[in-house]
Amino acid sequence: MSKVAAIVMASMLTLGSGVAFAETANVMPADTLAHDADTLYKRNTMFDGVNLTEQQRQRMRDLMHQARRELPGVNLAQIETMHKLVTASNFDSAEVRAEAEKMAQEQVNRQVEMARIRNMMYNTLTPEQKEVLQQRHEQRMQALKQQLMSYQAAPVPSTGGFLNQ
Repeated sequence: MSKVAAIVMASMLTLGSGVAFAETANVMPADTLAHDADTLYKRNTMFDGVNLTEQQRQRMRDLMHQARRELPGVNLAQIETMHKLVTASNFDSAEVRAEAEKMAQEQVNRQVEMARIRNMMYNTLTPEQKEVLQQRHEQRMQALKQQLMSYQAAPVPSTGGFLNQ
């Protein structure tokens, strides 16, 4: 549990400190996060190993461009607020919970939208391509299960890290 807490804390602090580089925008558009649809499409591991036709590739690029326009943006003000709550001299659990719930709901909205787009992409595939995709998914799931088992079996060192103090 302490490893997870450390990762969450590091992520929040990293995201919070990154806000200092934002100039005046309070909301970062999703297309800024996605960069370029072709880049996002290439990073989409869901379709790794599936040979796509040029027509399918173009349809997926079009869908990613659509996603760039429709995905809810990341609210930088919320990240800054969470950073201030984490670094406050007095921890306010209720405020952190309220802010975390708002952030989580927006993340849910982004995930639902991306799932919708991925579903549209999936439905452009032939039955043979879907079978390859299913096999790749099963391989990834097996690898994840093995990784989780090795992670859970590893002893947690008690080295006096910042969470153990």
